[in-house]
Amino acid sequence: MTNMVEVSKSQRTYLPAASYDAFLPFYDLIAKLLGTDQARRALFDQASLRPGNHVLDIGCGTGTFVSLLKQRYPTVEVIGLDPDPKALARAKRKAERAGLSVSFDQGFADTLEYSAATFDAIFSSFMFHHLEGDVWEKTLRELRRVLTPGAAFYLLDFDVSPSGAGHGPFSLIHSSERLRDNSESRILSLMDGAGFSHPKKIAVLPLLFGFGYAALSSVCTQR
Repeated sequence: MTNMVEVSKSQRTYLPAASYDAFLPFYDLIAKLLGTDQARRALFDQASLRPGNHVLDIGCGTGTFVSLLKQRYPTVEVIGLDPDPKALARAKRKAERAGLSVSFDQGFADTLEYSAATFDAIFSSFMFHHLEGDVWEKTLRELRRVLTPGAAFYLLDFDVSPSGAGHGPFSLIHSSERLRDNSESRILSLMDGAGFSHPKKIAVLPLLFGFGYAALSSVCTQR
């Protein structure tokens, strides 16, 4: 796999995992209290992974999801991708402490430096709303390019559809502009436009102990 730690990429802007660098040390605790770990487990429960499969987690942040994934499927090759070197450093330490063999690359999901048909599954866990709206479609097309034929992309994120729970307290750390277009209809429409087949919502998963949060979980295979 290509090592994506390059100086040129650090010149691009991105939204950190907790929106602000100062919040990063508390990100895992906040996420755990909100119930995101349980939602993430529900996400990879949807995947049918086999020994030797290559899996990519885009926007891996502090590495909680990739660590959970590797613990659940120890024979799967897992790569975590994120543009934030500070979050990646935490992710690497987390995996090392757990004795997990996980690779981490620094980079952006809309410009993946992997060959076509590299991955047997791709996951996105509470990251998609971090993207600027004008790169959503480009990101999805890149994901489709690096997936093997028939492989799936699994997305977990906040649902701001009328049937979802709205922005809630998370608007305190994520701007309403970032969350505004994060609706089921928009995301599924973009997936379809990017060439994925039969995108669908799998489930609505309550967060924050039921106090008004929902997560959108979608799966789609490439045509």
